[in-house]
This record gives sequence, structure tokens and C-alpha cells, in this order.
Amino acid sequence: MPKENGKSTGRAAISRAAGRSRSRTGRKRQPAAIQLWHRALRSPNFGWACVTSLVFVLAVGSVSWWTREQPLVAVGRVMDRTKLARLEFELPDLRSTENARQQARNSTPRIYKAASDAALAQFKAELNNLPKTLADVSSLEELSDDVRLKFALTDDKLAALKTQVEDGEPSASWTERINRFMESLSRTPMLSGAEWRDANQAVYSGVKLMLEGEAIDRAKGEEINVEDETALRDKLYNMCRAALIPAGSLRDVVVDRLAYEPTPTYRFDASATRERQDQAADAVPTMFTTTPASEVIFKRGQRLDAEQYAQYRAELRRFREAEPTAAWLDRAAVFAAVTALTCTLAGYLAMFSPRVRRRPVRMIWIAVLLTLTLAAACFITVSSPTLIMLAASGATVFVASILVVAYDRRLAFAIASMHAGLICIALNQPIGVYVVLVVGAGVAAALLKEIRDRRALIRMAMLTALALAVSTAAAATIDRPMTLEAFRTTLSDAGFAGSAGLIVGAVVWFILPYIERVFDITTGMTLIELRDPKQTLLRQLQQRAPGSYNHSLNVASIAETAADAIGADSLLTYVGAMYHDIGKMNKPEYFVENQSGGPNKHDKLSPAMSLLVIVGHVKDGLELAREFDLPRPLHHFIEAHHGTTLVEYFFERAKKKVLEEASEGEQVAEQPAPDEIEYRYPGPKPRNKEVAIVMLADAVESATRTIAEPTPSRIDALVRDLANKRLLDGQFDECELTLRELRTISDSISKSVASIYHGRIAYPTGAKRA
Repeated sequence: MPKENGKSTGRAAISRAAGRSRSRTGRKRQPAAIQLWHRALRSPNFGWACVTSLVFVLAVGSVSWWTREQPLVAVGRVMDRTKLARLEFELPDLRSTENARQQARNSTPRIYKAASDAALAQFKAELNNLPKTLADVSSLEELSDDVRLKFALTDDKLAALKTQVEDGEPSASWTERINRFMESLSRTPMLSGAEWRDANQAVYSGVKLMLEGEAIDRAKGEEINVEDETALRDKLYNMCRAALIPAGSLRDVVVDRLAYEPTPTYRFDASATRERQDQAADAVPTMFTTTPASEVIFKRGQRLDAEQYAQYRAELRRFREAEPTAAWLDRAAVFAAVTALTCTLAGYLAMFSPRVRRRPVRMIWIAVLLTLTLAAACFITVSSPTLIMLAASGATVFVASILVVAYDRRLAFAIASMHAGLICIALNQPIGVYVVLVVGAGVAAALLKEIRDRRALIRMAMLTALALAVSTAAAATIDRPMTLEAFRTTLSDAGFAGSAGLIVGAVVWFILPYIERVFDITTGMTLIELRDPKQTLLRQLQQRAPGSYNHSLNVASIAETAADAIGADSLLTYVGAMYHDIGKMNKPEYFVENQSGGPNKHDKLSPAMSLLVIVGHVKDGLELAREFDLPRPLHHFIEAHHGTTLVEYFFERAKKKVLEEASEGEQVAEQPAPDEIEYRYPGPKPRNKEVAIVMLADAVESATRTIAEPTPSRIDALVRDLANKRLLDGQFDECELTLRELRTISDSISKSVASIYHGRIAYPTGAKRA
């Protein structure tokens, strides 16, 4: 029992110690986190991040609330939700108003102006003076043919007209009756056949005649067609009867004169009539219909018509005017949601993206990219709501494509997912649309890991288009009742979403060089172009320093395999290795791989001078890289492939020279031993794994040439020795290379070098070699 109690006590003590240890650990972690935030707050980049986030929130929030207050629906689309009127509002009844105005137009008399006042005066004068003209005529032969034809005179008519003469003048009764007849004729429009037919086809209530400045109102249907002789004569006979002209020859004379070559007495004044009609229509006030609160404007699954669209617009406008507080609360909610997503995005970048966190300009570029794409999606949707899926999908997939090219897939997908949230807030879209946008962004980010040729962009565009179309159809099936009209709308949305994927692929392919320049990156397509031996710099290196060129080829092959072994960028590694020694072409004869026998140039130089020549190829290479506009990532291969390593050969020569001079009697104080730091490359050290791989491959490839019999075991020992030496020298301190990765790299380099410098069997003298 005592022993058990002792054991229990020991276990309890251990447990309490562990608890205290965990507690201390927790207390230690908390100050570390606080210190991290304090460092972030004191960082100058923190201020830039705050300013960028604030401007981003203001810009995106403003565009979002403006967009949400627009009617983001289109006539003919099937609605995804039911909309109720939030308050009572009036809507102009365009149909009733237009009907009333058309009625006012129809009620406006047609206006006719006298075709010729002289014609009526001539008719009146001829008829009044006819009895006087015929008073002294005894027979028709005495009259001219013109007079006989105009009045269709006969002996009976001649006799009847002579009875209307008193004292050589027309009788008072004749004159009175003719005046009465002409008064009636002046108030009766005689029209051409075309105008008469037009009047009969038009809808109007009456006629207004304009004669010598006087307006004469007439009823509809009193117009006379001068081309219809029967109707013309009937009307004229009626007018003669009304004017009390005696029936028979006298009445026939009047009718025959007017029926002879009848002339329109009035013509239709279209401009004056239209002006009067417009005035009458404008006088009709606009009619309104009242929609009570909570009344359904449109229902889910219903096809939107023009009247419902007008009601929806009026309800939005009326709500903003009548409920400004509620409207501003909605806007504040939009800004709050945008602020929350912006803070989430900023926190993600601060925690998981040091490349962006360390460079304020990259924060600004990302903010500008997100703002412009969201604004474009909003403006396209407001202009044409039918294109909402094209605008939303295209904006988010474009953001994902740009960022995956500029940075990496994780960052691109994270930012695109948050951008999809901003799009849905701005366009007032449901969760289904958010899922569609995330799917499109995810497919685009997954397929654009590396762009080595055009096929990568084509494949991305086609598969993204397919994913967008399918996910849009699936989301719409959930959001809408599957009627025939809804199915058509769903197909249209799916087609527009798929088109967005194709358009983004084409746009990214077109602007890819500008993306590389703006974000200071180099894509696989550019690297593949640069690895071509026909590139100007590589051709010059091959011609002026063939040994260095072959050395670069070997290093590139070795380093590419090693990069593949640890999952690094093998293409960048290969191209960086091809260009890492371009500075040697300025003085190729000072490098052993370019020397083909004869005296060594360095034999005539002091160790210090030889050091300057050897180290100088790094500076010369950087100058050539800038001159030929090589991408910036390749500059680091040139400047850091030696890091700050020691130029051992000339350092040992310098020490040997000092010892020789000292042995000859010179004072050692006057010739101090060389300092190691003076014989090191200026650096910098490799800052990424690809350059570290090239550094090790370069050293191994050069050192292997000094082995008399490069067997696999000797090569492996050499690789391990050089890797450990670089590690202990601190050359890999800045590139985040782990020991496991270094061992994997060493294994890969050892195998690659052994395959290049494999042993050969000795053939007998004189035997033919295979």
C-alpha cells in the first residue's frame, strides 16, 4: 500500500508539473502573439495596409450599395424570388394615360385650309353674272364653246336663265340664291380623291375649315370627293335645294358648272392638325394606379413583364424617398459586410502571404484588381441584367486567373472566394451564385498551376467554362421552379456563365505579358522561350565561351532533376542555370573551362587581381541581364549562385605567396596574411530553393572535373562534402531549405553527375571501339 501511495503521489506530481508546464507554455505564447501584433502595428507597411483597406471599403461599398438600389431584373426573365411592395406607392398608368391621350387626339378635328380663295370667288362671279351674260343671246350658236361646255347649256337652260334678268341685270332673287349656295359651298370641303380616302380611313370627330382667317366647324362625313361625280352631283343638288334654287334647268346649270372640271376647294393641313392633336394629348393629365403595401409585384417562377418591371422600379424609388432611414440602414449593412470581408482578406494576407505583406504596392495592386473587376461586373449587370451570370462569373474567374499567375493557387483561390462574396453582396445574389463563382475560381486556380504553353490556357478556359455552365444549371434548378420558361432562363444563364470562362481565358492569354510586367513575375511560357538555345544571350555565350556554355548545360540538367525531386520549380531552375554564368563571356579566357591549353592568364596576375576577374563575372552577368531585359527572377540566379562562398584557389595562392615572401626574408608585418573575408563573393546568399540547387549543382559539376576517376562512390562523397560545406558556411540560411530536402537534392545530384561522368572500360590497343 505505501508503495502504491507513493506511485500515486508521483503520478500526481508529474501531472501537476505537466499542467504547470502547459500553463507556462500558454503564458509564453500569449505575450509572443501580443508582441507579433505590436510589431505589426509598428511596421510602416501596417499604415499602408490600413489606408489601402479603407479606400477599398469605401470604393467597393459605394459601388455595391449603388448597384443594389438598381432594378437588377430584366423583362422576360423568370424570377428567383417573390417580391412584395414594402409600402404603398403610385405608378403612372401608362396604358390608360396613352388611351386617354389617343382619345384626345381622335377628338381633335382635322384642319383643312382653303385651297384657293380665288376659285370660290370665280365660281360665285360666273354664276351671278350668267343671266346678264345671256340676256342678249338669242341662240346657243352665239355663245363660245367654252361657255356652253362649262354650263352644259341647252335651249331650255338658256330660256330659264333669261327669266332671271331684270333691267339687264341679274335678278335679286337669283343673286340671293347664288350667294346662299356659295356660302354653303364655302363651308363644305371639296377634297381630292386621295385626301378624301385618307379622311375616311382616319379616326377623328369633326372637321375645322380655315377660310380667310375664319375657323368653320363641320361634322365628320361632310367632305366631298371631287373625283366621285355621282356623289358630287348629289351633294351639289342638296346644296341647291337648301339655297332655294328652283329645280330644273336653273339647278342643273349650277350643278353642271361645278361638276365641270371640279377643283378641290380645301386641302388637308397635316402639320396644323398634328399640332392641335399634340396639344390636346398634352392637356390630358397622367393617370396613376395605386399599389397597396404588401401586394405582390411578382412571384417566384413568374416571367417578368414590362408592367411588373415598372412597378418594381417605382417601388424601389418610392422606398428610398419615403423611408430614408431604412434605406441608409441597408447601405450601412452593405458597408458592414464589405468591411468584414475586407478585414478577413487583410488578415489572411497578413498571416499567410508574406510576399504581399512585405510589399505595399502589391496590396494596392490586388485592391485595384478586385475593385475594378467588381465595378465592371456591377455596371454590366445594371446595364443589362440578363448578363448577370456572365458579369459575375467573368469577374471572379478573372481575379483567380490573374492571381494564380502572379502568386500561387492557394492565395488566388482564397482571394477569389472573398471576391465572390463581394460580388454576391453587390449584385444581391443568393448562396447558389456564390457556389458557382467559387467553383469557377477553384477550377481556374487548379488548372493554371504552371503556364508552359497556350494549351494550358485553352484547357483552363474550356474546363472552367464547363464547370461554370454545369454549376449554374444546378444552382438555378434549386433556386427556380422547373417550368418551361424557367428552363429556358436557366439554359441562358448557363450559356452566359460558360461564355465567361472562355472570355477570361482569351483575355488572360492576351494580357499575359502585361501581367508578368505588372506583378514582376515570369510564367512558364516566357521561361520556355528563354531556354531556347537560339536566344541571343545563349548564342553569344556558346560562341564566345563554349566551355561555360557546356558547363551551364550540365548544371541545368543536374539542377532540373534535383528541383523535381523536392517539388521546386524545375523549369525556372533549368533556365536560371542556363543563364547563371553569362558574365563569363566578357573575359572567357580567364576561366578554366574555356582554356584549351597554353599559358594560364592568371599566372601573370596577382591573386587579388585574379580574384577581381573571377568575382567580376557576377557583376558582368547582372549588367548583361539588365541590358537584355531578362526577367527579374533570373537576376537572382546570376548574383547568388556563388552566394558568399570563398574563392578557395586564389585564397590559398595568396596565403602561399605570403609565406614564400616571408621565407625569403621579408617582414611578415609588411605582408600580412590575407583575410578570408576578402576572398569571398559579395553575395547575396540564395533566397529561394531553386537558386540553392543551382549553387550546389554548379559547385559539384565543376569539382567533378578534377576527379581523376569519377566513380559513383567518389562523386557521392564529393556531393555530400560540398553540400555540408555550403550548409556549415551558412549559404542556405535564407532559402528555407530543410535538411531533408538537402539530402534529397544531394541524392539526385549524385545520381545525375554519376550518369554524366560514368566510367568507361579500357579497350585494347588497336581494337575498334563500340
